[in-house]
Formats: sequence, structure tokens, C-alpha cells
Amino acid sequence: MAVRAKRETYEAIKEILPEASYFEKAKIVAVGKKEKKKSPHIILVVTAGTADIPVAEEAAVTAEILGNRVDCLYDVGVAGIHRLLDNKEKLFQANVLIVVAGMEGALPSIVGGLVSRPVIAVPTSIGYGASFGGISALLTMLNSCSPGVAVVNIDNGFGAGYMASSINQIEEKR
Repeated sequence: MAVRAKRETYEAIKEILPEASYFEKAKIVAVGKKEKKKSPHIILVVTAGTADIPVAEEAAVTAEILGNRVDCLYDVGVAGIHRLLDNKEKLFQANVLIVVAGMEGALPSIVGGLVSRPVIAVPTSIGYGASFGGISALLTMLNSCSPGVAVVNIDNGFGAGYMASSINQIEEKR
């Protein structure tokens, strides 16, 4: 799996390895994806806004390639919190949640306060005003008082997807 790959990179890989796949939104090239038994548990990837979707897609595709069932819930941030609450069934059914947010990065704390499952917070470098390239969201997430919230680095969808997969498959490895 290659992350942050441009289409040109995919085309070059595909010439050598025709079985390569490209996930354009996630900017991931996958080669030799083996059919794995999918975990029965769901990883839910949540975004605050639509600008956060590329990082969320990187997380979702990573988790899927690693053999997980993944569902997505996009554009449910604090500016329209009713959209999040309208989807509470999805939140409560998830085994692990990846919450991607820019600007002030408040959404992971809210989700963490609602669910009793691990929440992996991903700050993004997207945001209006004084977001400082994701530093504002990162600091907010690091200061979360909601239990069960862990934070990966800015724009690290791959790391979040990998960590969520590791958590999600703990029971299968026993």
C-alpha cells in the first residue's frame, strides 16, 4: 500500500503490477490486496466537514484494506450538531470511531462523550481563520476531557486507519 500517491505514481506502478488499484479520494495505491475475512465489527469514520473527507478517505480505505468493515458519516460537525445526533444509531453500533476535524477540532470530544468505544481523533490542516495548519485542532484534541479519545498527527488518516484496525481486530487475534 502506498499513501499520498498521485495518479502518475499509480500509472507507473500499474505498468509493472497490473493488479494495482487506485483509490483516488484517498490517494492510495494498493497492490496484492488479499481477500481477508472481514471483522464483524464496524469502524465508523466521521468528519466534521466536507473539507475533511480526503483525510477521512485515507483512514477508511486503509482500514478496509486491512480487513475491516467500514462505514462513513460525513459532514456532521458542531456547526450542525443535529446531523450528528440524527445518526446516533451508527455511532453506537461502531466498535471503533475515527473522527476527523479541522478548524477548532471539537468533534472528537463530543463523539467521545457520547460513545463508550475508542475514538481516534485526526486533526486536519484544513480550516478557516487561525487554524495554524491544523495546530489549533491538534491542541484541542490533545486537551480533550472525554475518556477514550486518542490523537494521531495532523492529516494522518493512514495512522488512524491502521490503529483502528488494530483495535478492531483484537478479539480475532486471540
